[in-house]
Amino acid sequence: MIRLVVVDDHPIVRGGLRDTFADAEDMVVVGEAGDGAEGVERAKLLAADVVLMDLRMPVMDGVAATAALRESAPNTRVLVLTTFDSESDVLPAIEAGAIGYLLKDALPEELMRAVRAAARGESVLAPSVTQHLMGQVRRPGAGTLTDREKEVLQLVANGSSNREAAAALFIGEASVKTHLQHIYGKLGVRDRASAVAEGYRRRLLT
Repeated sequence: MIRLVVVDDHPIVRGGLRDTFADAEDMVVVGEAGDGAEGVERAKLLAADVVLMDLRMPVMDGVAATAALRESAPNTRVLVLTTFDSESDVLPAIEAGAIGYLLKDALPEELMRAVRAAARGESVLAPSVTQHLMGQVRRPGAGTLTDREKEVLQLVANGSSNREAAAALFIGEASVKTHLQHIYGKLGVRDRASAVAEGYRRRLLT
């Protein structure tokens, strides 16, 4: 019997997932949690085989919770189940240790197959997620910032404007803008704030 813990901050979603697995003969929902921190504790306490993990939650988000489970309960598989499939959501979750990534519009049969696969240690990815990962692999230098790009990102994180960053690095303001565009592309984000957040998440910033 596959032991499941559902981690989602919406009670209606948790209830729907509980009902989805109610008639399954080979899996059972043994617990649920409304945030990532609680989810980590429940998963460990209840010896979960698979955790269905939302991403955006209070207290501790799904990426941090996934990383925590990888460290403290390496035999527990995390299957992300969320409404978000942007590259900036997908990549950190996979890097944190999620074995699979599905969207909440998945059919019940798909979800059950994914849980069984995750329990066996097999990766399961929604088609859009696969496209993001393939694009990341194919893009030259994807995800890896140069030393100069890291310097620019650090200055932006410290609150510097493009002009101030250019002055600090003794380069032109246009060069700073070019570096920022490269940073956005590599991190899969669209603006400065998201780039900084992603930089901290990937431990590129101090």
